[in-house]
Amino acid sequence: MLKNVAVALVDGVNPFELGVICEVFGIDRSDQGLPVYDFAVCAAEPGPIAARSGAFSLSVPYGLERLESADLIAVPADQHCEARTYPEPLLDALRRAVDRGARVLSVCSGAFVLGAAGLLDGRRCTTHWRHSAELARRHPRAKVEPDVLYVDEGSVITSAGTAAGIDACLHLVRQEHGSEVANTIARRMVVPPHRDGGQAQYIERPLTHVRCDTVGGVLGWMERHMDQEMTVEQLAERAHMSPRTFARRFLQETGTTPYRWLLRQRVLLAQELLEATDDTVDAIAGRAGFGNAAALRHQFVRSLGTTPNAYRRTFRGPALAA
Repeated sequence: MLKNVAVALVDGVNPFELGVICEVFGIDRSDQGLPVYDFAVCAAEPGPIAARSGAFSLSVPYGLERLESADLIAVPADQHCEARTYPEPLLDALRRAVDRGARVLSVCSGAFVLGAAGLLDGRRCTTHWRHSAELARRHPRAKVEPDVLYVDEGSVITSAGTAAGIDACLHLVRQEHGSEVANTIARRMVVPPHRDGGQAQYIERPLTHVRCDTVGGVLGWMERHMDQEMTVEQLAERAHMSPRTFARRFLQETGTTPYRWLLRQRVLLAQELLEATDDTVDAIAGRAGFGNAAALRHQFVRSLGTTPNAYRRTFRGPALAA
């Protein structure tokens, strides 16, 4: 049973991610019959811990020795995660914790700390979508999943950007104490006890990047005509190639097939329209090239793990979704 929780801080800690952990595990809610944790914030480095904002620093009463008794060690995000190294005593403490049966939890880019300790090797994991490629590059044995809110691998739990830490913490509470406890904490925090979908919903629409100009003109045309039917044969004719040559060049330059590229761009366009316009889902489906709302819903669920209306509620509010 989860009773003892410690947070390990490094210099440049993100205040929000730290606050998420403190809010879920560090507040006494015994007046509602909720579990009370033996909670401590620990410094992984000597001296006051500077917050990422630079506006303040934290005086932390505990050092790494406090981690030895923790059932759960949480690691929030920190500044310059992609470029820094972490104190070896902290990494040793995390490895020992997992070896003795404790769990570790990272919020956002805190996954880089777990990666440096070797705890992501051979495990599924996630981080903020902006850092996922670098996490995979630095830790090639990790199985990085950039499109999810959190990943539970038993002793190692990783969560995506910022508020996804709430999802991971509540998931852990739900595992340990049941849905009623997790739902009550969520109600106190005024957050949903469980969110649909994944962080794929929050990824910005990427610009088209190609390594040469062979299919660049065709890509631009495709982006401007999302609402039209397209075949490889038609696109190849526009590029003055045979369909086979066009398909091969397209894969070489974009890393995917024409169909998959077009489908992804159509979903991204639908996301933009759901956020920025008052158009009906049927109208958006037509503008994005899906034809009808049922087809758009099918691809939205497959790609993002949520429905168009649920997505719109998240980004525009329930009035517009209605």
